[in-house]
Amino acid sequence: MRHTTFANFWCARVATTTAYQMLWVAIGWQVYDMTGNALDLGLVGLMQFLPVVAMAVVVGQTVDRYDRRVIARTCECVHALAATALAIGSATGWLTREGIFALVLLTSTARAFEMPSIIALLPGLVAPPLLPRAIAASNTASQTAVICGPALGGVIYGFGPATVYALCAATFLLAGILVSMLKTAPTPKARAPVTLVTMFAGFSYVRRTRLLLGAISLDLFVVLLGGITALLPIFARDILDTGPWGLGLLRSAPAVGALGMSAFLVRHSLDRGAGRKLFASTAMFGIAIVAFSLSASLALSIAALVVYGAMDAVSVVVRQSLVQTRTPSDMLGRVIAVHALFTGTTGSLGQFRAGVFAAFIGAVPSALIGGIGAILVTVLWMWWFPELRRIASLAHDVVPPAQPGGAAHTRELASEVE
Repeated sequence: MRHTTFANFWCARVATTTAYQMLWVAIGWQVYDMTGNALDLGLVGLMQFLPVVAMAVVVGQTVDRYDRRVIARTCECVHALAATALAIGSATGWLTREGIFALVLLTSTARAFEMPSIIALLPGLVAPPLLPRAIAASNTASQTAVICGPALGGVIYGFGPATVYALCAATFLLAGILVSMLKTAPTPKARAPVTLVTMFAGFSYVRRTRLLLGAISLDLFVVLLGGITALLPIFARDILDTGPWGLGLLRSAPAVGALGMSAFLVRHSLDRGAGRKLFASTAMFGIAIVAFSLSASLALSIAALVVYGAMDAVSVVVRQSLVQTRTPSDMLGRVIAVHALFTGTTGSLGQFRAGVFAAFIGAVPSALIGGIGAILVTVLWMWWFPELRRIASLAHDVVPPAQPGGAAHTRELASEVE
């Protein structure tokens, strides 16, 4: 935080994530209040998921070829426009369920480009030995926003959804200004022409690197099964008998745990037994979901979600450290796009799964199944990826450029694609 550029980066992450969290609290409550259908909450998650899947290959190429600051700034402007449309539609009364879905799809498409761009900027802001701690510090920014955003969104929603959306639009614009102020190393320019081989280079690299494959796939299945965010409006209103303010507290609780854990990891690196700690955290993640699903007390539910968030923070720091220190700089955008596809999107897809299950068997069984499933996945991955369990240190020099224009590299990637 002594470096102005990193401080601006940290504040930009706080601003954009705060606005994003406020947006989803307002949208979730408005949709459920409008339709009363749990499946519609799942569809909101699906609208967040689809753009990342559809655009993954394009996103990776874009991030590796163009100025990442320009991409992120443009995405913030799109977020602001979508939030403005939601505010106007809510204030005038013309906003429909279908209109909300369309605007969610628009802002989720921008988010698909925004997050890889911002994450790929980080290695250019700090020295390689500091990267794991910088990732933890960056995660504190995100989690600070996840704490404040839902709580603010829930409270401000009392003045109407239009007020929340208008504040989100202003905050997204502030994030765009902060991103424009970043000073970082020039973005690596891919010299090879865009081909099927270069487009899928990120997938090939992850498939060849078992540490990345194990870490990414572990998070994919754990979060797919353990996603419960979409169910929080149901738990808040129907099980815990609370209102929008209670929903805001439930949405903030995981971030409280994640922020505390991230702040701890900024000072205390995971260099000793990082792999074992990764698996312990995913197992505790599943146990916390089971406790939440069986709770009928708001206080106990909040406590379970705090543990849920703290354990997720450990997984985030380990996984992102592996991705950013074991990937060539000129492939980082494509690998991060793959990472986002198989981890970032599973949160949204997990919400869809939870919503569908809740619609047919109820919210409590849906959450309970997810928690038990997360524990089982942890056990299986400890057996299938023993090298992941044996990781000791996350500190690692950033991998040098892969020279994608070289003939040997191109032949290797072509072989992988075939």
